[in-house]
Amino acid sequence: MSEDAFRAEPPTLFLTDEDVEALADWDGAIDALREAYSHPDEPGSTPERAVAVTATGWQRVMPSAPPGAKYAGSKTISASLRNGLASYLITLFDQRDSRLVALVDGNRITGLRTAATAAAALTALLPGRPVAAAVVGSGFEARAQLRAASRVADIAEARVSSPTAANRERFAAELSDELGIPVTAVAEPEAAVRGAGLVLCAARSRDESPTVRSEWLDDDATVVSVGSTTPSQRELDPAIIGRASIVVADALAEVLHDSGDMIEARRAGLDPDAVTVSLHTLLAGDATRPERGIAVYKSTGSGFQDIVLAELLVDRALERGLGTPLPVGILTIRK
Repeated sequence: MSEDAFRAEPPTLFLTDEDVEALADWDGAIDALREAYSHPDEPGSTPERAVAVTATGWQRVMPSAPPGAKYAGSKTISASLRNGLASYLITLFDQRDSRLVALVDGNRITGLRTAATAAAALTALLPGRPVAAAVVGSGFEARAQLRAASRVADIAEARVSSPTAANRERFAAELSDELGIPVTAVAEPEAAVRGAGLVLCAARSRDESPTVRSEWLDDDATVVSVGSTTPSQRELDPAIIGRASIVVADALAEVLHDSGDMIEARRAGLDPDAVTVSLHTLLAGDATRPERGIAVYKSTGSGFQDIVLAELLVDRALERGLGTPLPVGILTIRK
């Protein structure tokens, strides 16, 4: 090894999916993301994702250097669509000395950060009174959304809809018991959404038609949409954007230009740019929800969220002696 190079000290730490499960909790994740988003967004600190097409699918890289954070890094997703497989890896580098601090299995963090960021947004969007919640979808993301929302919202009851009866019934039974609130399974999304103050959208239709319609929504409903993250994907009826008094985006440029819901809203003659603000702006207190009109939180996901949570978990791992120090490491070169 050259005198102009060194390896990480302490050694690079590897966190497995099991480590992440042991270290993560909803309240800590929500608080960390709420704090991180309360600072101004600095141009260039979280560039848009890059995607490379592979022989069987794609490889996506989502970099971020959150302002004020100790670490910078990226999440890489490798997807083999032909085989129905994917893996997630988060790298963390110290922003001061560029050493590789940690490698983190990003599987569980991906679901955790999506729902925790939505819950952080809800702290500034929901009224201070009990609400009925509607959940459209019954899969992993839908479960995470209700779990996280229940940490910040006074949810009096919830209704869940999904196409498969067994899945929605299982969701209702398990989440009722876990959260201590009545959760009812219904067959159609309209039955779940009508009368709900909080609508959690976490499922897309097979033909990419909207799963939530404007006419089902109350005039003051709060809508969370996390299921339409690419130009071809659809979740919200364009008229919902037309009725919204505010749309909050976790990644402003990507939500406005790469989300199928926003693209379709423009095709319908609407101007989503006029009502959309970044989550940084909302949680910094520089934007507030208007007294009237629907509020929408729209997410495409961001490497910013992955790095914020990975830093939280690595700090906890170091405090608790969890994770596996790697016996070898990469060189950091003096230049």
